[in-house]
Amino acid sequence: MTLYLACRDRQTPWYAKALAAVVAAYAFSPIDLIPDFIPFLGQLDDLVIVPLGIALAYGMVPKDVLARCRKEASRRLAAGTPESRLAAAAVVLLWAAVLGLVTWRVIAALARRGAAGG
Repeated sequence: MTLYLACRDRQTPWYAKALAAVVAAYAFSPIDLIPDFIPFLGQLDDLVIVPLGIALAYGMVPKDVLARCRKEASRRLAAGTPESRLAAAAVVLLWAAVLGLVTWRVIAALARRGAAGG
């Protein structure tokens, strides 16, 4: 929550915002650098890459912004569980677009194969 709020602050540098976005996308994405079905290594990348990315992003945020955002995050979390329907909708739309693109490519490949074979 603190990093989310820091990324919305105008005083946070763009590169800190970009890194935080990449780390969040990686953390929530079902696609990993090392697939989870590989014993030990599959989970190790999540246990190393995500915390290091978060720590690096925290280090890029100015200290006064970070302190202000920590207070605001504590206040918001004490008030109740935050939710973002817009973020949920964006994730669903993104995965629907990816699924649609993959489906379209598979159908096109099958059509080419069918036209060439018969």
